Amino acid sequence: MKSFFTKILAFSLAALILLSTSSFTVDMHFCCDKLVDMAILGKAKVCTEKIQKKKETSKQCTTLQEKDCCSNQSFVKTGDYTIKKANTKLEAETIIFLNTFFYVYVNLFEGLDKNIAPFKQYRPPLLFKDVQVLHETFLI
Repeated sequence: MKSFFTKILAFSLAALILLSTSSFTVDMHFCCDKLVDMAILGKAKVCTEKIQKKKETSKQCTTLQEKDCCSNQSFVKTGDYTIKKANTKLEAETIIFLNTFFYVYVNLFEGLDKNIAPFKQYRPPLLFKDVQVLHETFLI
């Protein structure tokens, strides 16, 4: 369950970085303050109906055919390219730590090829009572 949430979090962060560094434009066409068309990759389609001019000079929008009521709006999202890369420069302290760690780790397993049992020469003690039965501890 924990690995599933980790994968979801990793995918979400990757998608967030992809969206924050990319740039795109959304083009919208409005008629009478209502969204008629919206396009992400191209231009929005304008009204294809006949445009009738009203005799009145007021700009109140009553029908979709009025010319003054249509407008185009664009939303431009520019990408952010200021992401810093990780610092991979090794300093003296880091190199000394890595060398020490590697040397100690390799030497941990030195001399384990021989199976030396220091108690092999000793005889087990003589038991007068069965200790497992006495303490009621049994291996299953």
